[in-house]
Amino acid sequence: MKIISEAPCRVDLAGGTLDIWPLYLYHPGAVTLNFAINRWTRCVLETQESPEIRLRSGDLEAEETFASFAELRASKQPRLPLVTFVLRFFEPRTGLLLHTDSEAPAGAGVSGSSALIIAVASALNRLTGAGHKLEKLREIAQNIEAQIIRVPTGAQDYYPAMYGGVSAIELGPGGIHRVQMKVDLDDFNERIVLAYTGAPRNSGVNNWEVTKAYLDGNRRVERNFAQITAIAIAMRAAIEKGDWNETGRLLREEWSHRRKNAPGISTPAIDRLVSVTRKAGALGAKVCGAGGGGCVFFLVEHGARETVSRVIENAGAEVLPVKVAPHGVTVRMTRKV
Repeated sequence: MKIISEAPCRVDLAGGTLDIWPLYLYHPGAVTLNFAINRWTRCVLETQESPEIRLRSGDLEAEETFASFAELRASKQPRLPLVTFVLRFFEPRTGLLLHTDSEAPAGAGVSGSSALIIAVASALNRLTGAGHKLEKLREIAQNIEAQIIRVPTGAQDYYPAMYGGVSAIELGPGGIHRVQMKVDLDDFNERIVLAYTGAPRNSGVNNWEVTKAYLDGNRRVERNFAQITAIAIAMRAAIEKGDWNETGRLLREEWSHRRKNAPGISTPAIDRLVSVTRKAGALGAKVCGAGGGGCVFFLVEHGARETVSRVIENAGAEVLPVKVAPHGVTVRMTRKV
């Protein structure tokens, strides 16, 4: 049996970090906004008659082989922890070859690891017949990622991988609810520029530092998150109206408050990119994910995409061509000949 699954990465627009429990419980109306991008993570799973489990990662250029599932389960420091932990959860009863790949650069901040967990979990869910619904897979994926990085994880990163499109993720005491936002994708795609600074960062550490400061009673961080909540609510309304000038203003405001929470979220190179693109037609910009490097998203005026892209490349960063991915994870199964 051969199973192929793929899931898209994402760009976050506003309300990030609020999706980490229990932060959103302290801010009524908390919402996180993001959209899926056509940078894909993929999993190809093939069963085999021997009990051997062979793991390969194309983007990491790494592989690991276990003589059996028991050996995989006993491994204390697996070379490929993401797929190893997902395999431990699903406990396949057959030997297999599992190959993964990702179009997200390392440390890009576009949730490549979260999307890959959704892709791998979806493939194994089909293989084992576990029958988990998509929302349950999100819970499983989020818990597995927390096991790997050993700090609390947020919920928002999995929804673009699950559903695609542009999402408003509502967060509250009643749970987490994803709403698909109605956006003119042809227009929006003309306003998207994504730059990769080439500098990886550790999102788990950055997010945990901010979360810990909040829970330790840091009033400044608490006030900033109250403002970030208000900005995300306002940005949702602006996007739904197609008011991109207001969306850009709110994007700039969100970035300003987020920098106050964690000064290390930006770098001199990122600050320079944000400054020079503003003059070229960028309405607003922010670092993707927890920052410290990785990707920077720019919302640009209609017709300014090429100019902004050229300015970014002249400044030494790489422009990653992207559009909104209209669908989330897909799984295909075929019989091996």
